[in-house]
Amino acid sequence: MENMKNTIPMPKRQFLSWMDVDKLIDRLIPQFDREFTAMVIITRGGIIPGGLLAEALQITHVLTAAVDFPAEVERNKSLMAWPEFIQFPMEEKLNGHSILIVDDVWGSGRTITAVKNKVSAAGGFPDTCVLHYNPYRTLFGTVKPDYFAEQTDARVIYPWEIDRGSDKEKLPEQL
Repeated sequence: MENMKNTIPMPKRQFLSWMDVDKLIDRLIPQFDREFTAMVIITRGGIIPGGLLAEALQITHVLTAAVDFPAEVERNKSLMAWPEFIQFPMEEKLNGHSILIVDDVWGSGRTITAVKNKVSAAGGFPDTCVLHYNPYRTLFGTVKPDYFAEQTDARVIYPWEIDRGSDKEKLPEQL
């Protein structure tokens, strides 16, 4: 009994290669059942998948949104915090457009849902798209992205996150 350590299990992680990302994009493209006149890419995670999809779908009207949720909110109420839109397209860029909103992953769903609601309020017609959807973390019940390439419960590490930036991840063989 004394040798047992009180440890928290590590969340399952899934490391992706650039080839894996290509396959996810290829899985998404046939799903689109309408044309989009514009795209809103959520920074930072949506920049690369959004760029790949904009090129594949020939969407030239590409905009960005940056959203932050306050970290210093009471512990149990932090998921209920209002978003702060650090950057968001002007209403006239969205009004009347069919908009594809792109991010890398739908975890809780807060960020992409906040962007979708703001696009709708501006008069746009939004659909949401992510590479990965985690139905076990979502805060929105049965609501899910309009388009997603794969469902997972793992913490996905994309090739652009490996050994880069402040959140850098190390490949398993580097650990």
